Amino acid sequence: MATSSSSPPPPPDPSTDADLLRHLLFVSRDVSSHQQPSPSSSPLRVNPNFSSVPRNVKQLSLLFEELLLAVRDDDDRCVDFALPRLASLCFREILLVLHRLKAHFDHCSARSRAFVLFRAEPLAAEIHEQVVDLATFLDILPVAELRIPEDVRDHVRLLLRQLRRSSPAVDPAALSLRRDILELIALVESGTVPDHAALQGIFRRLGIDDSWNCRHEIDSLERDIADGAAADRWVPAMVALASILRYARYVLFGASTPRLDTSAGADGKKSPFSEAEDLAVPADFRCPISLDLMRDPMVVATGQTYDRDSIVRWIGSGHATCPKSGQALAHLELVPNRALKNLICCWCRDNNLPFDGADVTSNEQADADNATTAAANKAALEAARMTASFLVEELAAAPCTDAAHRVVHELRLLAKHGSDNRAFVAEAGAIPLLLPLLRSDDAGLQVSAVTALLNLSILEANKRLIMHADGAVDGIVHVLAEGAKWRAKENAAATVLSLSSIHSYRRRLARHPRVVEVLLQMARHGPASSKKDAMAAIHSLAGDRENTGRLVEGGVVGAALEAVGEPEVAEEAAAVLAAVARRGGAEAVAKAEGAVARLVGLLRRGSDWARESAAAALVAVCRRSESGVVAELAAMPGIEWVIWELMGAGTERARRKAASLSRICRRWAAAVEAERTARFSAMSVTTSSTTVAS
Repeated sequence: MATSSSSPPPPPDPSTDADLLRHLLFVSRDVSSHQQPSPSSSPLRVNPNFSSVPRNVKQLSLLFEELLLAVRDDDDRCVDFALPRLASLCFREILLVLHRLKAHFDHCSARSRAFVLFRAEPLAAEIHEQVVDLATFLDILPVAELRIPEDVRDHVRLLLRQLRRSSPAVDPAALSLRRDILELIALVESGTVPDHAALQGIFRRLGIDDSWNCRHEIDSLERDIADGAAADRWVPAMVALASILRYARYVLFGASTPRLDTSAGADGKKSPFSEAEDLAVPADFRCPISLDLMRDPMVVATGQTYDRDSIVRWIGSGHATCPKSGQALAHLELVPNRALKNLICCWCRDNNLPFDGADVTSNEQADADNATTAAANKAALEAARMTASFLVEELAAAPCTDAAHRVVHELRLLAKHGSDNRAFVAEAGAIPLLLPLLRSDDAGLQVSAVTALLNLSILEANKRLIMHADGAVDGIVHVLAEGAKWRAKENAAATVLSLSSIHSYRRRLARHPRVVEVLLQMARHGPASSKKDAMAAIHSLAGDRENTGRLVEGGVVGAALEAVGEPEVAEEAAAVLAAVARRGGAEAVAKAEGAVARLVGLLRRGSDWARESAAAALVAVCRRSESGVVAELAAMPGIEWVIWELMGAGTERARRKAASLSRICRRWAAAVEAERTARFSAMSVTTSSTTVAS
């Protein structure tokens, strides 16, 4: 007999006929509870079996209920029960068929409506095969030998006739809808804006009647694409349709009302009830360049990890340094971080997020490349361009703060994913419209505006548009200094970090009279998450030697030394101290009270990256300042063991820095010993001369 491609492993074999009937009744009720994949309000029917099979299986459950009555006596006690051998064998096969039907309906229910529509033929064929199997076993079943009333026997015979009428043909209405959708995709691909009435008609036939249903369908469709659930021939159409649905959602239903922002309270602590689109991604899972969740993490020569696309673009643009540490790359080879990739995959699965970064074999890589090519199809790009233009026009015409907030919230979400979306939003003229909103009195609108600006700034071409826009830097500084919520300040700091990845903009930002000041205030007085973002921005500014003097004058050394003692911020603070010491601020670090002791403490108890940065800072300070720093370092209890342990167990760069510290300490000790020996020799000569003279 045929088996569905979505069939589960065989169910456990019931030990008795009574258990078999109970299993049959349970599974039949489960199958009969399924509705057809499209909503009941929609006239769409992919195949008659999608609606008739659950009804037929519900009728079949009446047979199992009648047979189970024979298992108990009048006092509801179990009695010995045995089915005829042929009947028992047939029922066991029927149980397998019901499990396959259940798996088939579960599979379709978990997919988007578009997925079911595009794969109508194979899905209809699969369910038809199971119906044929079910009819075959019912035909073999010795109904006359079962202890059931005659009307139940007649009921089974009628059910058998209904099952035999099954057909694998796809409903003409579904085929018509699919043709209309493909025509719509072709229309959008040509650059023509679709008619509202045509969109409404397709939405109605798909069963999408409000913004929530539309958003749910988009999420399901994107998950199907990411999971590789669709056949290759339909992937381009599904990608294009997802973009068109997103455009149509705004056009037909308007921008959705943002949820109440409870993700950051007055104390700056984030709530576990943050909105889904702003799910708190662990910092280690974000690419330091794009700030997005990494899909294909790669390790560079310095040991830092970046998403493949981001680091390839970074290197391809002529950079030969590590974006995070600023260290020169010994080589440009990229090594996959498979352990981190597996952790990200597990986290996405636990949070019900699509993850398209699974490892693939060489044969499967071609399929993945095809999917990537399809994802860049013209229809999807044109739909994204239409969406961005429509939203920007709506923002320009927004009559009130609430309306502007709704549109900015949608722009923020659109710019969150994909370089193309960021480019289209900026090209439509969103940046000049967003900048005045940075000074809005509405806290939610301010957060959405600065976050949208942050998302746009990830694209390198948009950095230039932002930096050359009138009042852009002043607006960001305003949010940093007077933002209504810590979350707004954090995203403003992240925007500074993003913009300062361009060397010339790094200098321009530091030359602004208040950028360094407000970042340092945030690093001193903000909650841990805000301090972390501020320190990351300061570290980026410290990548230019010209900025070191301004940072030192502003008090960066003291602020970083204070933050070193906080585990959540220690890595960023140590990196700031290392960058400042390496680029002309070594003397300032050396003179700071307790600097050496704090850095040594970080060598003992910090994370791998914190220890690496602390070692780099100590090496720079020891080489570029007075020898008293080396004496202070050498006097630290157990410093030899700390350095030796770091040389054996630290990162590659940390081991090199630890070796340098060891050499510095040995040379200092040798110099001290030589000086002591010379002094002793001089004293001996003086004593001998005095004795001879006497």
